[in-house]
Amino acid sequence: MQVPRITQPQSIPVVGTDAQLPAVSLHRLQPDALREHFSGAQTSWTPEIQGDGRLQDVPTREASVLVPLVQRDDGLRVLLTRRTDHLHDHAGQISFPGGRRDPEDVDSVATALRETEEEIGLAREHIEILGQLPVYTTVTHYRVTPVVALVQPPFALTLDPFEVAEAFEVPLAFLMNPAHHRRHEVQFDLMTRQFLSMPWHEGEREYFIWGATAAMLRNLYGFLRHTPS
Repeated sequence: MQVPRITQPQSIPVVGTDAQLPAVSLHRLQPDALREHFSGAQTSWTPEIQGDGRLQDVPTREASVLVPLVQRDDGLRVLLTRRTDHLHDHAGQISFPGGRRDPEDVDSVATALRETEEEIGLAREHIEILGQLPVYTTVTHYRVTPVVALVQPPFALTLDPFEVAEAFEVPLAFLMNPAHHRRHEVQFDLMTRQFLSMPWHEGEREYFIWGATAAMLRNLYGFLRHTPS
């Protein structure tokens, strides 16, 4: 059965939040703690959300995104982008920098670094790779590997105007608090589709983080809460 595409996620009812779950402690959101956690916890952890279904039974394509954690004086912040409105896939949505794997890319990290530099002009010299989260399969047939990295300022961004409308930052502590994880649910004929959103308000602007981006952030939450055995 094909999974129906959601085109207006803000209109889908919120059925609850996960405020009953604990936030990731601020100690675990420090650069040194993240380095240590990524060095030892990955092999014994399974993500909560492995994908959001597929629209059609067609081959998937490999892709990578960078999850950039910018080291600011007030704590780590996640660098996100808003895609331009004319794109074929995920137009206008909030996303991580990244894209499909090219034949010359030696691995998922190479794809994430190349795509990040092409999309937002973030130079590799500012990026320290921490590790990878498990692959996430999207409804648009991509197998996405999230590559988590620390980013050291100062740096300048140069946005690709065809793909990226703007770049902005959200405090990692906000995103790692399940009280801000909203659950949506909608019925399509005999199928129920669920997804998460994590809206971020900056002044009068709302950045509606949802879908695959929110799911990968939720998996990052689960990973950082996990204690290696």
